[in-house]
Formats: sequence, C-alpha cells, structure tokens
Amino acid sequence: MDDTTEDAVMGGRVRLVQAARGYRAGLDAALLAAACDAGPGARVIEAGCGAGAALLAAATRRPQARFLGVERDPTAGALARENAALNRLSERVEIIEADVAATFSALGVAPFDAALANPPFFDDPGAIRGPAPARRGAWLAEGGLGAWTGFLLKAVREGGTITVIHRADRLADILALLGERAGSFQVRPVHPFAEAPAKRVLVRAVKTGRAPLKLLPPLVLHARTGDKHTPEAEAILRGRAALDWA
Repeated sequence: MDDTTEDAVMGGRVRLVQAARGYRAGLDAALLAAACDAGPGARVIEAGCGAGAALLAAATRRPQARFLGVERDPTAGALARENAALNRLSERVEIIEADVAATFSALGVAPFDAALANPPFFDDPGAIRGPAPARRGAWLAEGGLGAWTGFLLKAVREGGTITVIHRADRLADILALLGERAGSFQVRPVHPFAEAPAKRVLVRAVKTGRAPLKLLPPLVLHARTGDKHTPEAEAILRGRAALDWA
C-alpha cells in the first residue's frame, strides 16, 4: 500500500507494516518491549498497541506468553492484526478494538498477569503545538494520564505487574496515580547521553506490592563519539538483551 511502509525492527526479527506518515513506532516501543518480563504461561495486555510494534516485539522476546493488544483506532488495529499474521504470531497475539478511556470490565476478559503501556505524552491540548491529525491520538490522552493508569490497575490481577514508559518529567504523576493501588516500584531512567538529563523513564509496579521503591541504573542511549548507540542500547534494540528488573 502507498500509505504504509514495511520496516524491520529488533534486528530484523520483527517485520512491521505501519503508516508512512503520522505516528510511527520508534525507540519507546522497543524499550517497552525489552522491559516485558512475562514468564511461561503469562497473559499480557498492552493498552494502546497501535500497529503492534511493542506488542509483537514483546511476544517475540517472550515466546511462552500470550498477548492481547487494545487499540481504539480501527486502522491501527487492522495493521496490528496484519502484523501479527506477518510475523506468524496470530496464535498468541490477539487484537481488539476498544478505548482505554472506557472501563476495563467492558472488554469482558479476566485480569492479566502483566500490562504494558506507552501512554500519550500530553493531557492538555494547549500544552503543545497541535500535532498533525494522524498523530493526535498518540500524543494527547483523552481523560488524561489518570485514565490510562486507572485502566492498567484494573487490567492486572493482584500481584500482577504494570510497566509504563513515559516522559521523565511525569514520573511523580505516574508514581502518584499508580500508587493508589500498586507499589514495589522500580524506576529505570533513560538518558540520551551520559551527561544529559533523563528524557524517559521506565516504571514497573506491582499491584498491591509493598516493597520499597528501587531506582535502577540508567540506560544511556547514545555516545558522543563512535557508533550511533551505546553497546548496551544496541544490544537491547536488536533483541540480543532485555531490560532486566531487580
């Protein structure tokens, strides 16, 4: 199709058909997939899966787990199904069309062992210069970040995990919103360069968890000289390594 491209991600292990313009999967999806630590037999849900970049990479990394992607955009949902078939993952990966702003119970499925999400970065349309219409749904969270965290908290069983990647400056909001019913937080900052402030954070929480918060060593993406990515980041992006939790 003229309005899509087919790209190789995770070192070519995953093929991804996605929109040629508008929102396109990138580094955040790759890091979210690398942070998925679902074990054998686990059921995993991704809220807002888009065309399936993080979902399918996570499913490829975790071949003994089953995955459900939730996506409200019918076009993106159709691409996610196409991509699941393209990567021969349809038996373990299901896509349904639903809105995260609605209640989890409306999906009619049992709570999951783990949930993943890369929520839209902005709550207030006035906070940014308006994105192109094709990208608006990926940038602006209707109902705010609270709607997403509320959905994730309902989506997992007690003792289940929630893993989110977001802007570093929203860390306090994420901890506060998830902390109403979750704990045992682990936070991994993601820095563009070693000497630069973190731009992203990966946050993992356990529903009803009680352990103290752990601040993990950061992931540094780029070096000022040499290769495009640091060796650690390159190994993660190519699927040779995972983002482990303590």
